[in-house]
Formats: sequence, structure tokens, C-alpha cells
Amino acid sequence: MSADEHVTASGGTSGLSRRAFVGRSALGTGVALTGSVGVLASAPGALAGGPGRPGGAGYGPLVPDPEGLLSLPEGFTYRVLTRTGGTRLTTGEYTPGNHDGTGTFEGPRGTVLLVVNHEMDGPRSEWEHPVPLTEGLVYDPAAPGGCTVVEVTPDGRVTEWVGIAGTSNNCAGGTMPWGTWLTCEENSDLAGENGMTRDHGYVFEVDPRSRSAGRGPRPIKALGRFDHEAVVVDPVRGHLYLTEDADEPNGLFYRWTPPDGFRHGRGRLGRLADEDGAFEAFRCFDDRGRFVDDLSRVTEPGTVLGVDWVPVPDRDARDTPVREQFGPGRVTRGRKLEGMWWGDGGAYFVSSYARDESPGEPHDGQVWFYDPRRRTATLKVRFGVNPRPLGGRRPDGPDNITVSPYGGLVIAEDGEGLQHLFGTDPHGGTFALARNEVNIGTPEEPEYSEFAGVTFSPDGDTLYASIQEPGILLAITGPWRRR
Repeated sequence: MSADEHVTASGGTSGLSRRAFVGRSALGTGVALTGSVGVLASAPGALAGGPGRPGGAGYGPLVPDPEGLLSLPEGFTYRVLTRTGGTRLTTGEYTPGNHDGTGTFEGPRGTVLLVVNHEMDGPRSEWEHPVPLTEGLVYDPAAPGGCTVVEVTPDGRVTEWVGIAGTSNNCAGGTMPWGTWLTCEENSDLAGENGMTRDHGYVFEVDPRSRSAGRGPRPIKALGRFDHEAVVVDPVRGHLYLTEDADEPNGLFYRWTPPDGFRHGRGRLGRLADEDGAFEAFRCFDDRGRFVDDLSRVTEPGTVLGVDWVPVPDRDARDTPVREQFGPGRVTRGRKLEGMWWGDGGAYFVSSYARDESPGEPHDGQVWFYDPRRRTATLKVRFGVNPRPLGGRRPDGPDNITVSPYGGLVIAEDGEGLQHLFGTDPHGGTFALARNEVNIGTPEEPEYSEFAGVTFSPDGDTLYASIQEPGILLAITGPWRRR
């Protein structure tokens, strides 16, 4: 789909009835999965696999980086594109800190455009390198976050400028097929809290090809006010799906259905009225029709849940946070619902971990797939609790996620101890693509920052990712097709 084409919205329905789901559910928990990522549901592999495990469908063991930055398989190389406090914007200021969710787009004359979130909240004075308050692109001058746009030319030249400023805790977001990036605030401070002058907790649209389109930033209030993480669009039906990274109580998975006659396109979401479209949270039930209160209850990859959608009473959460507006038995929750990516006709989304705040069995990560055609959610991969995050090779804490053009998923690790970019193999195991070697702790107590913003270039030749602290945007190239 070209940047000028539109996605036509279609109205939603209330969800697949329990009787219809149970009647169809010869699938049970041992489904035969299809599609480029659909071969991931193998509980033993998902639990036992670790980066670089023998026999995996990866690229071989990681080779230690003599520069002490990024270890990669043999034949792969990296390049630093931007670095917080090191590289500079076109306006002279330093690259802002805390790189996070990132989208890539085809730019003019063979360039690649990246929109990079910068996850900073609270007062601007607490940050050494907040997103500069570029005239006309500021939502709230008291907030430190926002997005920058990074342009990479075919001959390797890099320039960077501000896409939006004055937002808070820009965590993930989503790449839209009409050529824009939706950036999500994972912070819901109201005006007057933490020094803010405007309400936060919204989604904003950033157009990387037009510096003037973002002037006078306007939140898309129809998509709710809460601790947003990621958003994707169903290009067939027009729905938007959104994840919430929150607890006490755990967060929710949301669907926005456009109003009748709405057509997606550049800037059109920003013209919606605050209550336009239906805004709903999901409610799951098992193959016996029993309500599932939290995704942590599911422990077997391949398990399929039916999904209903429940209207949100007050999406702008003026008096009560959205996730607290539902009584017991009304909605299904999940701890740290984070990265999400559209692929294989549905939405892959992540629950990073579950502990005492969740009623089910503890885990160090789940990857789910929501199928809008069947209105089902399938557990694809589950990671057991990692007992040795610094000494072992098992990943934990999946966060940002993308579907690889070469098959499987690529996941950014945000867990304890070592931090990897890891892929998934056809047996439900994992293999390492990269390891962060930047120790931001001490030799006695090492600490490694999370990976974020994992995404491929439009042509699939380059994998982009960031090390959030100290703030480094990387371009990784190599023999991807070798796998």
C-alpha cells in the first residue's frame, strides 16, 4: 500500500459468542499453526530455548565485540547512527536520551526515515538531554519526551531533527501503512501533576516526510487516555489495537472501531472528535466458555482463547483510570502489555512478565497473537522464570517486537541481567541476534540497559534497534537470508 492510499474502516461486532467458539474449538490447545510466525507454539522449546542454543534456526554464536558495544553473529556488522549527548540535530542540540519504539519509512530519493521515541517523563529539568522544544512542534513545554526523525541516505549520511516535543514517556507506538508513526505516551499525568501544564496519556501522529504536518500537535483523544504502550492498525477492517503497560490493577488490551464512513489516511485520526468510534477492552474465555481474568492463567503455548469486546465507560479517564472502570469478571488483564506488531493477518503482542501482582503462574514473558477474523487470542511463546539472568543464556522480559521478513519474530529484551535481541525458531525456541555489551553499572555489579525500537528497514536489509541507556541507535546488517 502506498503512502497515499487509504484504509477503509469497517464497523465492528460485539465478538464471537462463547457457544460459537466452543462449537468451533476442535482446535483445543494443540492447534496447527500456519504463517511465517505460526510455527512458534512449542512449550518445551519456548521454555528451554536460549540465545544461541545448539540446533536453533539462528545465525550462529555471538562474536564478542572488541569495541565493547554490540556482539553479533559472524558476518554481521553494526553502525552507530545517533548517540545521546554525542551526535547533534540539524538545529544544533544534542540527540535526546532514552531511545525507545521506532518506525521506519521509505524516504525521498532512496533515503530511509526513522521516527524514534524518547521515553522521558516528569519535569524537563530532571533530564540532561530532553527533546528540544522546537517552535511549532511542542505539545506541553513542561514535558521532556517526544520523537526525533532520523534520515539515512543511500551513501550513509545521517541527519536528525525533532518530529514532536513536549510529550511524556514516549514508549512504543506503531507504523501506519499510510506513512505516519503513532507515538504513545506511557504516562497519564494530568495538568498540575509533576509540573505538567497539559493532560498526558495520549497518542499523537508524527509524519516523517513533512516537518510542517506536525505543527500544533493535537492528541488523538478518541484512542483513550492511559499508560499507552503500542498501537497497530488492521489494514482490512480499519480497527486500531492498543496495549497498556500498567499494574494495580494489571493493564488491558484495547480495540478502537472507526465510526461509519471513516477512512484512514495521513492526519485523519487527528481530526476525530474526542468520542468518535467505539473504544473497548477485551474479555477472554477458554474452550469451555469459562471467563479468563488474567493472561497469566495460560501456561501452555498453543492455547486458544475466545475474545469478546467490552465498551469502555470513560475513555478520557477524567475521574477513574480506564483499567479501573471495570468490576470483577468484566475484562481480561495482563501485566506489562508492551510491544505489538501487525503480521500474518493479526496482532502479535507481548506480556513482559508476571509476578505476585498477577493471579496466574509467574513467567518471564508471553507472546500472544490476536486473530481478528476468528476473534481469538493464541499463546505463541512463553518464557519460564529465568533463575540466572546474568549467568545463563535464557532470555527474559520481551518488550518491543517485530515480524521478520525472513520468518519468525525479532524481540527486544528488557529483563534482568544480560540484554539481547533474539529471534524465534520454528520449534518455539529462541536464538541470539545481538547482545548489549555496554555496562552502565560497575565491574562488581554490572548492569545492562534494555534493547528497544527493533524494526527492519523497508527493504529488509537492515535491522534497526536502540540501547536505551546511554541512548544509542544502531543499524545492523549481515547475511539475513543465510538462515
